[in-house]
Amino acid sequence: MTLFSRLYDHLMTPLEAASFCKMRRQIAGDAEGRVLEIGSGTGLNFPYYRRAASVDAIEPDAAMGRQSFDRIRRARVPVRLHAAGAEALPFPDDRFDTVIATLVFCTIPDPARALQEVRRVAKPGARFVLFEHVRMPNRPMAALQTALTPAWSKIADGCRLDRDTAGLVRSAGFSIRRMDSYAGGLFVKIECVTPG
Repeated sequence: MTLFSRLYDHLMTPLEAASFCKMRRQIAGDAEGRVLEIGSGTGLNFPYYRRAASVDAIEPDAAMGRQSFDRIRRARVPVRLHAAGAEALPFPDDRFDTVIATLVFCTIPDPARALQEVRRVAKPGARFVLFEHVRMPNRPMAALQTALTPAWSKIADGCRLDRDTAGLVRSAGFSIRRMDSYAGGLFVKIECVTPG
């Protein structure tokens, strides 16, 4: 188990209490039908699923996956955990009604490939909702994020502070219906639809 995996929940506690739990409640709580969760980590979204018929969650970090077992047992909907990366999803085409990703696209090694996989496994017209930290629109802050990313990535399991996730989503062909930014553009919630 990496130090990052072991400390993740403790490090996230202040942010979860301040605002992230509210965002998770909205995103997971609104997810319907067959749901795919990309990069479920320690299962922080699992308590908030209410309307989903089922949830298939992928998490490539085995240590984080193990830490989510108790949240899986207590979830109100069936949750199945898969040890898989987002770039090679172990599901057939056109399977999911909703796909969610919270604070994960910053760490995916090949996000463009992952987005193509989301397109493949989501049904045409499926909802795809992301909540991510991203490269800020303020140029000096964006430059600082880029400067800090190499060191940060080494201690934070590959996390990139300067990823343009909204640009990647657009390039992958998703139709963005709504995008809200928070904390001066450091975080974004992106609601989009899978192409038909």
